Amino acid sequence: DAARRQAAAWSDAEVDAALAHHPRIGKRAPAAGSGSSGAEAEHSRREQAGAGTGDRAAAVWLEANRAYEERFGRIFLVRAAGRSPQEMLAQLHERLRNDPAVEARVRAGQLAEIAVPRLAAQLAGQDWAPAHLPSCSTIETLKKHLFQ
Repeated sequence: DAARRQAAAWSDAEVDAALAHHPRIGKRAPAAGSGSSGAEAEHSRREQAGAGTGDRAAAVWLEANRAYEERFGRIFLVRAAGRSPQEMLAQLHERLRNDPAVEARVRAGQLAEIAVPRLAAQLAGQDWAPAHLPSCSTIETLKKHLFQ
């Protein structure tokens, strides 16, 4: 509960920092050594697996991400676990109607949906990390805020 309350107060800058090396939905994670750790890249590859494959899916996501970034100036973030590519794309299009303040809160909420379960697993001493969870740096940011 403390983690969820803390996540609700994340600023735009904190969310941006947590996503600094996160690839766009539908784009492969960068190789290790290009600004993200091998663990971050691996989490992103697993996280992005549900976004669809092939040239058509890549083109659709390229255009959708471009529209979102033009509207909000940030990458689109959605919890991918349990969602089909069509559901994620529909959510992107729906969220394009948000005003920037509302979208900032929705985006932070999506990060919390991804990060809080992973933090809980780490604090419980579990080595288990579901495919939809974010990079270790995101969890370290959350731990810092919770345990200062």
